[in-house]
Amino acid sequence: MREYWKLLQFLRGHTKIFALAVFFMLISAVFEGVQLSMLVPMIDRIFTDRKIILPNQLPEFVAKAVDWFNAMDPYQLFGWFPFVFLGLFLIKNVVMFIYDLLMNDTSQRIMRDVRSRLYETIQNLSLDYFSQRRTGELISRITNDVQVIENAVSYAVTDLFRQSFIIIVFVAIVFSIHYQAALIIFVLFLFIAVPMRLIGRRLRKLSKSSQEKMADINSLLLETISGVQVVKAFCMEPYETNRFRQQNQAFYKLKMKSIKRLLVISPITELIGASCGVFLVFGLGAQVLKGELSFGIFGLFLGSILSTISPVKKLANVHAIIQQALAANKRIYDVLETKPTVQEKPHARALPRIKSCIKLEGVSFQYDEESGDVLKDIDLEIRVGDLLAIVGPTGTGKSTLVNLISRFYDPTEGRVTMDGVDLKEVSLKSLRQQIGIVSQETILFNDTVKANLSYGQPFDPGRLAKGEAARAQGVPQSSQKEIEEAAQRAYAHPFIVRMPQGYDTVIGDRGFRLSGGEKQRLAIARAILKNPPILILDEATSQLDSESEKFVQQALDELMEGRTVICIAHRLSTIVKATKIVVLDQGRVVGVGVHEDLLKDCDLYRRLYQTQFEEAV
Repeated sequence: MREYWKLLQFLRGHTKIFALAVFFMLISAVFEGVQLSMLVPMIDRIFTDRKIILPNQLPEFVAKAVDWFNAMDPYQLFGWFPFVFLGLFLIKNVVMFIYDLLMNDTSQRIMRDVRSRLYETIQNLSLDYFSQRRTGELISRITNDVQVIENAVSYAVTDLFRQSFIIIVFVAIVFSIHYQAALIIFVLFLFIAVPMRLIGRRLRKLSKSSQEKMADINSLLLETISGVQVVKAFCMEPYETNRFRQQNQAFYKLKMKSIKRLLVISPITELIGASCGVFLVFGLGAQVLKGELSFGIFGLFLGSILSTISPVKKLANVHAIIQQALAANKRIYDVLETKPTVQEKPHARALPRIKSCIKLEGVSFQYDEESGDVLKDIDLEIRVGDLLAIVGPTGTGKSTLVNLISRFYDPTEGRVTMDGVDLKEVSLKSLRQQIGIVSQETILFNDTVKANLSYGQPFDPGRLAKGEAARAQGVPQSSQKEIEEAAQRAYAHPFIVRMPQGYDTVIGDRGFRLSGGEKQRLAIARAILKNPPILILDEATSQLDSESEKFVQQALDELMEGRTVICIAHRLSTIVKATKIVVLDQGRVVGVGVHEDLLKDCDLYRRLYQTQFEEAV
């Protein structure tokens, strides 16, 4: 029951529209019953000229209506018949259109909100969450799983109410005609409910497996399409095609198992309903032959019984769809209820601009208990104006150390401070606004050059660029002049102006249309435009040609003045200029000093110099 309640929570904020839709469903169901209740006896009265006879005592207003029909001339009724029929049909279909429109509006609003909530939650989760989840799996939660919920709201919830109302209306009709014979409806419901419950349980398990398999397919697609250059370079197209075919076949098998169970619902309900109909023909047919029950009323009774079969069948399908939705609902809430491991404290204060130093005090870190410590007992001071180079073998914790300074992770032991303030006490925004990051793996977005350079700048919704009025956040406050100056300092301006639309050129997914050096220069220009007091560089010039590297290094040297620079270094040119070098080995600091001192005193640094750096001299 708790899972059903959580599924209904998605209706929060849309209850008015939903309630209005349910009201029109009720009106439609009533007209469904009224239409049959009027038309069948009218046809019998017109074409047989026999009086309407009911076996039960009727309410007074119904009895008067029946007497009025019986007293009417058949020819007069025949003249009224088309107007009554078309009028009822028109009203019913107008009402159906209204509730269909309202329910579809409700479902689309819910899907919009669920997708937004999921995306917002994912954006606010800590980096460790993404190290444990595949990107394709998260995409599947937002697309495929939400689509399953949409089916439940658009179709299942609509049918849940409308078909229930129709059943209530027709059950009321059959009980008013012949309550003894009407008891067969409960037999009908019982024989349908038991197998539906068993089928529903199996469908929920199959649906969960299908959604997980679709996540596998999304992950495979994301990996192979984004890495298509590697696939082609190694001639692995047949291998990847076969891998996708296997995943696709597994998904097909799961879907067919679900479809078989959905399809079996229809013949079960049809068979049980037909059996009940045959029983009623023999049971009530004798009363019609004896004149105790008019044929029109018998037709109305039988029609009403048979009219409950289709709603019952649809309700059985509703149960099946809801079981599938519950499986998707669980996967969605797995994300929505995840809490970020790095959280701001309530009313966290803003961190003033750095004035003195950054300190790591007794810092240890591990991603999880199984992996062990990545960093162990790190004590380090980085003063304003320092150019700190971090060196060490691969996998020794260099990137993890700089991620702690940006508070992408929190240390498992010890603390990181800035000007004596523990980073856990300040807002993430005020901390990260002071840090610019340029890494080897350049991240650019499928947007204009201008938008990529201005990424992270404050937005002013009041200043909308021409043609961009639909953008929800407006445009960056950085002026065109500031953007171009930053690009010039990164030596990116010349190739930008050669693009078809200059700074308004869309650069493609992940900057696919640019060379590695061009992408890196844009990333450096982005950091220059941000103008932060702290720079984190992961060998930011590593992908530039010699000429571009020279100019960009000069720009970085100018940018570094009066700022704190933390660099994961791979080149001797960077290390020699460092005011402090930290040597890491297996998560521990094994040397701190300048280049000449470490060559004398640190065996690991000397070995790294001889194997990695000396060739760069």
